Amino acid sequence: MKQTIVHIALVVKDYDEAIAFYTKKLHFTLLEDTYQPEQDKRWVVVSPPGSLGTTLLLAKASKAEQEFFIGNQTGGRVFLFLNSDNFWRDYNDMISNGIEFVREPKEESYGMVAVFKDLYGNLWDLLELNKEHPISKRGN
Repeated sequence: MKQTIVHIALVVKDYDEAIAFYTKKLHFTLLEDTYQPEQDKRWVVVSPPGSLGTTLLLAKASKAEQEFFIGNQTGGRVFLFLNSDNFWRDYNDMISNGIEFVREPKEESYGMVAVFKDLYGNLWDLLELNKEHPISKRGN
């Protein structure tokens, strides 16, 4: 059996500002931006550069209770983990693009890591997993 997680929904305030952040500041690729008239919403999918794995579905909050979770989808815990093939290249690029890091780079047993905020305050790990890490061994 083989299964994969295709999308992770990220609740956003505005489609266009979220697209701009992910494509311009993080260099993600915009894979799809389709208007769905029956629901009066857009299907917006972005992906990290070079990634063939899970994508982000940028889902605009459509109810007051959803708006409450913009920027706090996991109650203040790190939500998403962006693995890089070159930590320092991406870290320095993100700094130059105004990305706010809330935890400075640190060497851990699994590799390099630093924590940054997205445009709404969700916390992300920027990682470069070492070659011994189980995910690295899978070839992801």
